[in-house]
Amino acid sequence: MLNRLVFALTAFCLFAGTAAAQTKPILMVYTYGSFAGKYGPGKAVKERFEAKCNCELNWITAEDAGSLLGRLRLEGKDTKADVVLGLDMNLAAEAKSSDLFAPHGLELKNLSLPITWASDTFIPFDWGYLAFVYDSTKLPEPPKGLKELVENPNGPKIVLQDPRTSAPGLGFLLWMQKVYGDQSDKAWAQLKPRIVTFTKGWSEAYGLFLKGEADMVMSYTTSPAYHVMIEKKNQYKAAPFAEGHYLHIEIAGMTQTTKQPELAKAFMNFILSDDFQSAMPEGNWMMPVKATSKELPQAFRDAIQPSTALLFTPEEVQKNRRSFTDRWLNATAQ
Repeated sequence: MLNRLVFALTAFCLFAGTAAAQTKPILMVYTYGSFAGKYGPGKAVKERFEAKCNCELNWITAEDAGSLLGRLRLEGKDTKADVVLGLDMNLAAEAKSSDLFAPHGLELKNLSLPITWASDTFIPFDWGYLAFVYDSTKLPEPPKGLKELVENPNGPKIVLQDPRTSAPGLGFLLWMQKVYGDQSDKAWAQLKPRIVTFTKGWSEAYGLFLKGEADMVMSYTTSPAYHVMIEKKNQYKAAPFAEGHYLHIEIAGMTQTTKQPELAKAFMNFILSDDFQSAMPEGNWMMPVKATSKELPQAFRDAIQPSTALLFTPEEVQKNRRSFTDRWLNATAQ
């Protein structure tokens, strides 16, 4: 009889534990692949948030920011996303016009950004400047400006990302537009012979560069910090350009259709916390949007400081993105 009672109690406890685990709310967060991947900050972010929320955080990934927005448009009101983490400021107006995002309702204070943040729908989670990264042992004298890169027919070969699917790809499209304006199609035509390929996302492009397929790759001023801190390699550099560098700010938003509104808002708050922000420099290799309790690594403090921050407003991007993209397509498809 005693054995049966012990067995029954043990079974009940196991069942209760399983039931409790199964009743934990699940937060579905859409992000891009490298954020949630093996070398990204996703694992640390998940563990730190779950330790506070008594919930389960599930990452759902797409290749890059453009792919994230495309997926949301396809899913519409049927999306499973509670939060979307990984769009960028260039896509903010387009994302907001989809009517899929809810106001965040947060008071944003003490942000460490080069610009003032005013969006009531999206919050920033990290930032950096776009830059061409090169191996100084193979390219001792990189171009000193975008015009030098574009207009020198004997200049370095480069690998870029597709502006229709990639955040840095779109950023470079806008960078070209800022510098060349109505002459951007001619600039693209000049640059085309030295473009190895346009990849769908950042990871593929950077991988091709590391394999020696190109002399330079479109990335970020903070990218060399990874090589210094993880690989102990100092030859990878970001080239400072005389015309300035395009500003890149990554953003997050909660959906109107979320089935976990309180949990989604809690995660939005968490994004601005020390636990999240401290994972950005050495996890996503970008600058945090708020000062953290941990001092910024020296490799980040050594990153090049652009003389000029180039930027279109989200509304300008939304209005002109199609025409800018058409110019790029017409110039590079010939």
